[in-house]
Amino acid sequence: MKIGMNVLLWTAAAQEEHLPLLEAIKGWGYDGLEFPMFSPDCSPWKTLACKLDDLGLGRTVVTIVSPQANPISDDPSIRRAGLNYLKACIDSCEVLGATFLVGPLYSPCGALVGRGRTETEWAWGIESLRAAAEYASTAGICLTIEALNRFETYFLNSAEDAARFVDEVDHPNLRMMFDTFHANIEEKDPVEAIKTAGKRIAHFHVSENDRSTPGEGHVPWVGTFSALKEIGYEGWLTVEAFGRAMPEVAAATCIWRDMFPSEEHLARNARAFISRWL
Repeated sequence: MKIGMNVLLWTAAAQEEHLPLLEAIKGWGYDGLEFPMFSPDCSPWKTLACKLDDLGLGRTVVTIVSPQANPISDDPSIRRAGLNYLKACIDSCEVLGATFLVGPLYSPCGALVGRGRTETEWAWGIESLRAAAEYASTAGICLTIEALNRFETYFLNSAEDAARFVDEVDHPNLRMMFDTFHANIEEKDPVEAIKTAGKRIAHFHVSENDRSTPGEGHVPWVGTFSALKEIGYEGWLTVEAFGRAMPEVAAATCIWRDMFPSEEHLARNARAFISRWL
């Protein structure tokens, strides 16, 4: 397994000014980084790729879709825009050299409609993501969908739902991600949920129940790492944590207080925590 760090702890769009940060993360013992891609052209991907190559760091990408590019919209033009957005992100992932494009790729975060998903929306999601996965296959990129908690989406909230979605898309370039923060809210038994999803899990977010330093909250880490071993998981263990460094990200993730001394403290401690279990 490889240990990654999501740079959303520092920035929503990595720029050349963040090149020293990449060096620091490498120095803290990480094998790779996860970059936010909230627009396909939000960062100088080629420049970042060169630096990452020099440092010997792997890379993955996380994105979200907007209400104007919603793969499950009842408006066909918006569904097309959603597919085109995912294709543009795949193109940028190829420039960066990323192997995974992860996140809630199926519907906008926070776009709650006062009801659960419909069968029609499910079918639109299957159609859109199957087309996106086929496009991703030409670039050798794996799309991994993420189930979110009920306060962020109404479409996929559990590992069981995500696993069913992956099965129905039925494409080798569409898998699922497991995030321990969301599972802490939604799953009756987060450890059993990992076992249920099994080989469908292609990416993993190590995220504490309060979204701060992994290992300092109440996520059942003993069972979590044991379950990953049981299913034979060998992919990325990527730390996803949030602070108040960026007001817009803090607002979106509902971070209202400081929960760690510094970003470096969190990153170093998270890396040491995961290493102990590995």
